[in-house]
Amino acid sequence: MSKYAATMNDVIAASKRIEGHGHRTPVLTNNTINKLSGKKIFFKCENFQKIGAFKFRGGWNAISSLSNENARRGVCTHSSGNHAQAVAYAAMKRKIPAYIVMPKNAPKVKIQAVEGYGAKITLCEPTLKARRETLDKIAKETGAYVVHPFNEPKVIAGQGTAALELIEEVGNLDAICAPIGGGGLMSGTCIAAKNLLPDIRLFGAEPKGADDAYRSLKEGKLLPQENPNTICDGLLTSMGENTWNILKDHLEGIITVDDDEVITAMKLVWERMKIIIEPSCATPLAAILTPEFKQLDNIETVGIILTGGNVDLSNLPF
Repeated sequence: MSKYAATMNDVIAASKRIEGHGHRTPVLTNNTINKLSGKKIFFKCENFQKIGAFKFRGGWNAISSLSNENARRGVCTHSSGNHAQAVAYAAMKRKIPAYIVMPKNAPKVKIQAVEGYGAKITLCEPTLKARRETLDKIAKETGAYVVHPFNEPKVIAGQGTAALELIEEVGNLDAICAPIGGGGLMSGTCIAAKNLLPDIRLFGAEPKGADDAYRSLKEGKLLPQENPNTICDGLLTSMGENTWNILKDHLEGIITVDDDEVITAMKLVWERMKIIIEPSCATPLAAILTPEFKQLDNIETVGIILTGGNVDLSNLPF
């Protein structure tokens, strides 16, 4: 019995479930960004994934794994956007109802996408307490199965398939860096990467205005997110017990960046790579461009998971 919520076997099983339903997203490099960072960076472009974000993987794996009995009353979750879209899309494909709780300040583009997949949205105050309480109420009223955005083991395993594909394509990497919100992507990445490349070095990236993982790692215990304030709308949640247990054992460090550094990295990708990424997605590149990361020894090749490209174009930060 593994001490973690998800294992490499779970990641492999998730990969088989996702095959033929999600995209095997491209891995891109960019000479200008390589020169700026002093590394060779391989970008796993999940902004090209179904629903425009890596969250498709976890949502699809969780919902396609449900028994008919559990799926019958539908599924529900809370999310500021990308996980909401993933659950709504997978539920639509499985022809079951989806009930989504979203903060009322969620990007319009994400709310519209969730509506487009036929989900029933309930808007709530933009606090974790309001999200949880509203979700509990809906789950009780409908009997829908709760697909937790990051603490659900099937979600963690699904998110780990992005790193699995990256390593299958690129081969050896010295390090991988990914953003941390609830920690589902980073914990799935830890499981897949450490199983395939035991010596790989793993780093999280967080905005300074939402740095619960950084503080937790420093203190050696799970600390909640307190009044997050950042343009990275996908990184506002606290970690869960399952994701924290994986991250604390696998991460070498977490690098925090301010919103200006995030915007600079985001613009760099838009201008140089000609692809659209959202602010949350730019945090790992911002982290790799910091002096803190540049001075680390023996890191020449780095994988970055570009998490999504669902940007509200009427509300750009630049």
